[in-house]
Amino acid sequence: MPQNALLQNVAKTAAGAQSPLNLDSGGSLLSTSGGLKSSLNITAAAVVKATAGRIAKVVVIAPGSGSGAFTINDCATTGTATTANEIWTMAYNATANVAGAVITLDFPVTVGIVVSAVPGAGSPQIAVSYS
Repeated sequence: MPQNALLQNVAKTAAGAQSPLNLDSGGSLLSTSGGLKSSLNITAAAVVKATAGRIAKVVVIAPGSGSGAFTINDCATTGTATTANEIWTMAYNATANVAGAVITLDFPVTVGIVVSAVPGAGSPQIAVSYS
């Protein structure tokens, strides 16, 4: 049994090198409590991040008041968003979609994070945390 404390908690990078703690493909520390960055006031289709990483959480600021859905894809542009690279969607529902809802995704993306759709009426708005 070792008599000394460990020097550090380490993880291995994709290249196999030792690195402190758990890192994503971009070298950022993984955190299940939230991302290291955020994109606020998303009210229309938008690119959140055009490179690999991890989407941590989505916060519904305003659910909107009409048909449609919030949709997030693993791609680099809004024009390349398809059902084949969709990671998450939440259809508009007047009783289920409430302001303040926090959805934990904690999901890796290999290309990028794109919000490709938002509900069609009532000023829908979300915020996204990511690494």
